[in-house]
Amino acid sequence: MSTEDQEAQEDELLALASIYSEDEFNRADSAPGGEILVCLDLPSHFKVLVKSDSATNSSADNFKNTVSFLPPIVLSFEFPPGYPSSTPPGFTLSCKWLSPIQLTRLCQHLDDLWEENRGSVVLFPWIQFLKEETLDYLNITSPYEIEVPSNGLQSWTQSPEKTFGAGEWPSLDKRAIQDVQSASALVRCILDFNEAQQKKTFDSKPFLCNICFMEKLGSDCTHFKDCQHVYCNTCLTDYFKVQIKDGQVHALNCPEPKCTSIATPAQVKDLVGEQLFSRYDRLLLQSSLDLMADVVYCPRLSCQTPVMKETDGEMGICSVCQYAFCVHCNMTFHGLAPCKTPTEEDVESEEENESVEEEQRRTLENASNKMKNREWIKENSKPCPGCNSPIEKVGGCNKMSCTKCKKYFCWICSEILSYKDPYEHFRDSSACADA
Repeated sequence: MSTEDQEAQEDELLALASIYSEDEFNRADSAPGGEILVCLDLPSHFKVLVKSDSATNSSADNFKNTVSFLPPIVLSFEFPPGYPSSTPPGFTLSCKWLSPIQLTRLCQHLDDLWEENRGSVVLFPWIQFLKEETLDYLNITSPYEIEVPSNGLQSWTQSPEKTFGAGEWPSLDKRAIQDVQSASALVRCILDFNEAQQKKTFDSKPFLCNICFMEKLGSDCTHFKDCQHVYCNTCLTDYFKVQIKDGQVHALNCPEPKCTSIATPAQVKDLVGEQLFSRYDRLLLQSSLDLMADVVYCPRLSCQTPVMKETDGEMGICSVCQYAFCVHCNMTFHGLAPCKTPTEEDVESEEENESVEEEQRRTLENASNKMKNREWIKENSKPCPGCNSPIEKVGGCNKMSCTKCKKYFCWICSEILSYKDPYEHFRDSSACADA
């Protein structure tokens, strides 16, 4: 190898390393060469269709989606001793979503570019062509359809005349490699790469938080995918922590006014940490169970396990402590006998099987408090017509709002009010006439 060729090769490799990141360019250790990952710039709203002739005919074998990124074209190259003065680089082209015929076409054009630039370094013109001209050169447009037979070899389903003239189909180039095993593997690869690149792009962009009005990188922000709103993690963490500590687990939504997008459990966990997320998860489950008409709680204070009502709707049997109880009075199930208000003697009788005296004392005390609470609730509240939760009126107008099921209702007649205009009810003078 001449000194000039050796210096030109080294300079070209150094230039590539300075232009491209480590994720895009990997220089070989054993020989003068390396690998370049070329990610194409796709048009907006680019649709990809993946079809398979597999007998399973699953959803993964017939996939359609809009993507912003497709897996890269991989250019692996090695410099021979005579490059660039007389000999072109040895190379292979591999891609998961281009057919061997399409890759062969690209290989032929790289050969043509070498002939045009013979005697000069050629890698950068190759990379520039692959990145900027591949779609136009192969006449790839949206929607782009890929058909993958069950044997794993992709067919090129677009009209061959769009790229080759009549009778001009080339023989497959050995340097053209399509590394895809099945339609499901291709779909998984496309989705994973698209998501990873979108995350990478989002993390590198600055966004203005509409809470603190500071501009921060996407890596320090949370993105609500349904509404596309972005807020910084610091503000969202404080906001979510307050909501969870107050028990408002259904209010972990986008802070944008009137926006109904909800944070995913994964986003909540990343923001508030493991301990507070456990409380959020527990309260969310409890809130969901409370809204289920056929779920009650074991009345034993040492248990409190959610219990499904039996088919007759009168009895519950705890799956943990095996306590059979009446779902109306929470005492031991009494069959057809009418419910009676529990006294301290009744409660004491119910808890005789508890082995620890301290637990018995606590049970009696709580039972007494519960009776007092029931009496107070009966005298000072009304049941929500939506979920039957007790609601206390402490002042203001007669439009009430339930914090559990979020319904509006009239305090006087208990009629559920419209979300759109809850005050329409009060403008009608005859609305509560029969109350």
